[in-house]
Amino acid sequence: MTRHLPELEHLRDLDVRRPLDPLPSIKLKLGALLAVAVAVTILVFWLGIKVGIWPSVSGVLAGVTAMGFVWWLSRGVTSPLREMVAAADAMARGDYSRRVTTTSHDEVGALARAFNEMSAELAETDRVRRDLVANVSHELRTPIAALQVALENLADGVADPEPDTFRTMLSQVERLGRLVKQLLDLSRLEAGTVPLDLAEFRVVPLLEHAVREQRLHQPGIDVAVDVDPVDLTADGDPERVHQVVANLLENAVRYSPTGGTVEVRARRLDTGVVIEVLDEGPGIPEAERARVFDRFERLDPARSSSDGGAGLGLAIARWIVDLHGGDIHPEMREPHGCRMVLTLPAHLPNATKEKETN
Repeated sequence: MTRHLPELEHLRDLDVRRPLDPLPSIKLKLGALLAVAVAVTILVFWLGIKVGIWPSVSGVLAGVTAMGFVWWLSRGVTSPLREMVAAADAMARGDYSRRVTTTSHDEVGALARAFNEMSAELAETDRVRRDLVANVSHELRTPIAALQVALENLADGVADPEPDTFRTMLSQVERLGRLVKQLLDLSRLEAGTVPLDLAEFRVVPLLEHAVREQRLHQPGIDVAVDVDPVDLTADGDPERVHQVVANLLENAVRYSPTGGTVEVRARRLDTGVVIEVLDEGPGIPEAERARVFDRFERLDPARSSSDGGAGLGLAIARWIVDLHGGDIHPEMREPHGCRMVLTLPAHLPNATKEKETN
């Protein structure tokens, strides 16, 4: 609380300490200071002569009074700079919550507003970094702990080296591999170091390939593919679009009930090619839709954690779709379930396409 007191004090004493804030320029403020100094000097000197004070004494009084007025007004002009110095010192110590008063309309006020924006961005970056470290540590700790227990049991002779034990250990290793791959993909996408190999590709083979991969991992859910027309083509990086569809299918299958059906549809609209992945799960509440693409975000943490979901698949999907200039968003499916809608634009900006041969 104490670190916010200077800002509150400035807001409380604003009208008294910063009367020059409405002036739109530093030059005008400096001119106002000179005008006030001259006016106060003349006024005090004239009053001194009027009441019979010696001219030399009256001149000294006039100078001191003018200096006092100029000092009082100049504090309001320079106070944002002093606030920025104090806030910068606090930021150097790791406190990104400090803000400076932005009521001034001149260049210093513009600098103060830019400083506040920078401070807010640094605070958000620091929060994301802390969350990333905490989430990655948690995600790595779970499979590592499971592997450690299994290996200790084998080493101590508590458990026999049976196929089920090795299958469990293999699943945990695969989970670690998926997490590391997702983290690498996400870091490359955020850094903008993933080039797109753009081409015109057929949609049906891409979707069927993604469905076959999903059936290998989770064979208990039926996945149906419906593409209209069957020779539908789209523009984009087929490998990255496949990654998006695979991530959407993984989430849809994870949240679908046993024996349920996941549908993958594709069609062409005026805006481009639309690919939909529909499941029969609980759906995504409207209040949660804005954050489902955040890193490590889970609507059902316990369920996702138990089957290996790290909350990175949709974040990676959004980055890939953004690189294509497309759109991805969730919708409710009636009577229940979720519809994830992916739109690939008909004409990719600044892209040279190649014809893909299948």
